[in-house]
Amino acid sequence: MPSDYAKWLQRDVEKNVAAEYTQKQKLKNWWSYHKWLVLGGIVLLAIVIELVANALGIGQTQPDYQVAYVGAYTLEDETVQEIVQWLEAMGEDLNGDGQVVVQLNQYPFPDASDGDETLAAIRSASEISLVADISECDSYFFLLDDPDDFQLRYQVLALADGSCPEDTDVSGTDKVIAWTGPDAGLELYLGRRCFYAENENRVDNEEGCTILWDRLAEEASS
Repeated sequence: MPSDYAKWLQRDVEKNVAAEYTQKQKLKNWWSYHKWLVLGGIVLLAIVIELVANALGIGQTQPDYQVAYVGAYTLEDETVQEIVQWLEAMGEDLNGDGQVVVQLNQYPFPDASDGDETLAAIRSASEISLVADISECDSYFFLLDDPDDFQLRYQVLALADGSCPEDTDVSGTDKVIAWTGPDAGLELYLGRRCFYAENENRVDNEEGCTILWDRLAEEASS
């Protein structure tokens, strides 16, 4: 006869039965555990898409010409608009998008010799941005208030015939034309960049930019 302990071991025990869930309940349960991962992934994907689009210029109006303004003061918005419209009227649609677009990139270099930290920060930011512009060959034209200082620092201005000067030629002489466009309240000069043999990058629409330069040079000499 089995002992009481043996009977207890052999007793009928109701087995645990896994709960049955509907498909809707399964999805709801999954979402409650994974929703933050999904939402985070969506945000990350959106950021990646935006970065790629910006890098490829998708959805953006691409300029036909880029001009780098380098001067002691930031140009007023109204002045920038007048300069851009004047150049667009003289330019052509180089990339075939049906419009002429000029982009003016401002790199102000205010006098910070008195130790003003704000002005020093502006100069530093402009220096970094300008070097990147020159390195990436964004701007073909340079609108300058001090060509000699600019050429001494960066040595990227072309000679009158478009060629590059000798390494020892660090002056702005014979490399700029007088600015004849809208008055910016400053005495300005316009130059164009040259491309040394070691330059891996070239500006977009270089040939078209050269044609516009010839027009501007003729305007300045008339």
